[in-house]
Amino acid sequence: MNNLSLLASRRRFLGRSCLGFGALALDAMIARELAASSLENLLPHSAPKAKSVIWMFMNGGTSHLESFDPKPMIDKYAGKTIAETPYKDVQNPANFKDLRVVVKGDANGQQRNKLFPTQIGFQKRGQSGIPVSDWFPHLGSMVDEMAIVRSMWTTDDNHGAQTQFHSGRHMLDGEFPNLGAWVHYGLGTLNENLPQFISMGTREYWNKRDGHYLGPSHDAVPVKVDPANPLDFGRPESDMTFTEQKSAFGLLDKLGGIATHRRPFDRELAARLQSYELAFRMQRSLPEVMDFAQETEATKNLYGIDRPETRPFGQQLLATRRLIEKGVRFVQIQHGGGGAGAWDAHEGLKGNHASNCLQTDKPMAGLLLDLKRRGLLESTLVVWATEFGRTPGTQGTSGRDHHPFAFSVWMAGGGIKGGTVHGATDELGFHAVENRHYVTDVHATILHLMGLDSRRLEIPERKRLEIDHGNVIRPILA
Repeated sequence: MNNLSLLASRRRFLGRSCLGFGALALDAMIARELAASSLENLLPHSAPKAKSVIWMFMNGGTSHLESFDPKPMIDKYAGKTIAETPYKDVQNPANFKDLRVVVKGDANGQQRNKLFPTQIGFQKRGQSGIPVSDWFPHLGSMVDEMAIVRSMWTTDDNHGAQTQFHSGRHMLDGEFPNLGAWVHYGLGTLNENLPQFISMGTREYWNKRDGHYLGPSHDAVPVKVDPANPLDFGRPESDMTFTEQKSAFGLLDKLGGIATHRRPFDRELAARLQSYELAFRMQRSLPEVMDFAQETEATKNLYGIDRPETRPFGQQLLATRRLIEKGVRFVQIQHGGGGAGAWDAHEGLKGNHASNCLQTDKPMAGLLLDLKRRGLLESTLVVWATEFGRTPGTQGTSGRDHHPFAFSVWMAGGGIKGGTVHGATDELGFHAVENRHYVTDVHATILHLMGLDSRRLEIPERKRLEIDHGNVIRPILA
């Protein structure tokens, strides 16, 4: 039986059994078994430093100039055009022939923009003394756990850059698996009762899928922080008691045992039977993870669940910690998804970023502290990313435009050297100029810390480009 037949048979069975799971969830449940048919083994290629990844993505483009990359020269020359400053050469293409950046539209248009003063101050934080925006006071208190990379660049100047950061490819190149799908494809399960790749938050249509040519079995399972209904179509379609479901699966187990005896080396048959079992178990285990009744009020307050501004993101991050604690391999959380993204501040950047930072600051700091207290941070890699930065010049009267030439990300936890700043932009934050990193360098670093070699995950008929593999950012490794 081929994989397509396997998927079809599985859906027919689950429909008759009244489980009601959506196709996306079902595909993800069986992923590790299908991967076993494609890979020599599911063991890491090298000793891993991290077992799990928490991937937090800020949709719309967070300004590096108001978050993790302070630029006092912007304030000194605010109101002047870049051409009127001592740093006019930052826009001279002749000085940046090595930049592998392709941007649609008028690349020189920024020269007409006047420098827009930074909208928030910075304070040196932690023992490392790393400057962090005053919009991130709680996160700043955890800066000694973080490695900030200030020298990121990408090539899409519009919001397809969301897809590019996840997959490493420009949207015009086609559709390619994202990082979470590759991790899911390459590693086995840590928990038999939960999916290994989970997504939370709104995702726009251009960033909706994960597995692509690896197959829908490697798409993330979308879940909600709702113990009554954490997974769409996760309840039986008709009234059916747990005892009745268990009886039906008992019969299936007996029939499966007969089939397995007849076909002992049929991996696809084994995968199908295991996926049914996981579907049944997940009906009970996922609602339990999303139920915070056993969490103390102090823990919930640590994530900001006691305040309306921080509650939605705080609930997602507390649920994420509980998922990681239960052995989920990869959780990606989209903040501000929908449309262009909540961080897209063409006008009113000050109010926009102040609001978004308020929503995310305390929950993210609470997550890092909670993971550390529980001894989970050493084995959990936490990643904060966004699609691109914002321009040093103003757009309109009070905003900044998209800026793919330079932006910041940070990582913490499993195998990361905390209290580290790596890479640099020029004096105006226009270009990444020191230790420059394309987005797949972040992917390569994460895969390395998970014990995976992307070249050994390649599919022969889908030969990847060298830039797809990226380079490990070794100076930020512990």
